[in-house]
Amino acid sequence: MSTLFTKIINGEIPGRFVWKDESCVSFMTIGPLTEGHVLVVPRLEVDKWTDASPALVGKLMAVSQTIGQAQVSAFGAPRAGVIIAGFEVEHLHVHVFPAYGLENFDFKAVDNHPDPVVMDASAEKIRGALRAAGHGEFVPES
Repeated sequence: MSTLFTKIINGEIPGRFVWKDESCVSFMTIGPLTEGHVLVVPRLEVDKWTDASPALVGKLMAVSQTIGQAQVSAFGAPRAGVIIAGFEVEHLHVHVFPAYGLENFDFKAVDNHPDPVVMDASAEKIRGALRAAGHGEFVPES
């Protein structure tokens, strides 16, 4: 059975994508820690990051770093945060978000009702920053 993320990747469930390549995608999370929070997800269904190949983990981290740089630029954040938790969905995913302080790393503080207009605008800010940094070939239109 496909995971929730596989259904998003395959277009069965809508997602706000900011990155697509042959091995992974990135889309806005529905429970953001901060405005601009995305998930970086492999196309391959792997449950735990410790079960993924070193090459896949390396690819996810490289894409996470690229997106984090775009978030810092787009949102004026001092840092980009990264968390791999893996309890929410049994499909490896990396949380990448603009971070302004340690309080932004607390999953108890997620926004469970984010404004769709803000999410769309945040996705477009990230896409624009990625394009400006020369990564346009991996950035979907919406």
